[in-house]
Amino acid sequence: MNLDDYSFLEMLVRTTVTFMVLLLLARILGKEQLSQLTFFNYITGITIGSIAGELVAHDDTHYLNAITSLIWWSILTLIVSYISMKSRKAKELLDDKPMIVIKEGKILEKELKKSRLPVGDLTMLLRLQGIFSVKDVHFAVLETNGELSIFKKVAQQGATKQDVKAQIETPKYMPTTIIEDGKILKGNLPGLNLTEEWVMKQVKKHGVNSAQQVFYAEIDSDGSVYMDLRDDGV
Repeated sequence: MNLDDYSFLEMLVRTTVTFMVLLLLARILGKEQLSQLTFFNYITGITIGSIAGELVAHDDTHYLNAITSLIWWSILTLIVSYISMKSRKAKELLDDKPMIVIKEGKILEKELKKSRLPVGDLTMLLRLQGIFSVKDVHFAVLETNGELSIFKKVAQQGATKQDVKAQIETPKYMPTTIIEDGKILKGNLPGLNLTEEWVMKQVKKHGVNSAQQVFYAEIDSDGSVYMDLRDDGV
C-alpha cells in the first residue's frame, strides 16, 4: 500500500465499527462460544477472529462484503448451536460425545483408540489433576473439549492420612509410567534407578512373558507395580 492510498480516518472507522460488531456478536453467541467448550466452538472463534482481522488490517478488502461474511458466519453458528441444543443426535454428530477411558482403575483400550488419545497424553491429563496413578481412578471421562473429568476411588477421597493420624512414609518413587502400549519406556528408568531386567521380572510376576502383552504399566510411590494387560484380540 502506498502512502498516497493510506487513509487514517478510514482505518479508524473500519476498526471501530468492526470492534463494535464483534462485541455485539460475542454477546449474541453467548458464553459457550466464548469459553470454546467444543472443537466446533474453537474453530468458529478462530474463523470469526480471522475475518475481523482481515477487515481491520487490509483496506483493500471490500468492507461490506467482509462484514456480511462475519455476520452470516455468526448466524450459521447460532443455527448450528440451536440445532445441537434441540437434537442430541445432531450434537453428537457435530461435537462427538464424552467417552469413558478409565473404568474401575483399568484403561479401556478400545475407547482410547476411538478417541485417538495416546496413553502418554492420558497420563499427562491425570497428572495435571494431581493424579499420578491410574489405579486411583474409578472413572475417567474424556469430554468433548478434550479435558478429562475424573471420579477418584472412594479410598482416595475425603480424609487424608493426617486427618486419621496415620503413619506418613516418604515416597520411594514418583509414580511413573514404565510400559506404554507394549513398549518399555527406557528413558524413564534411569531416574527411578531401575533396569529393563527389573521391569521384565515384574512383567513375569503378572503372568505374561513379554512386555508386548502389557498395554500399560506404572510404578507407584511405594514401589508396587500396577499393570494393565492388553485385551484379548486387540
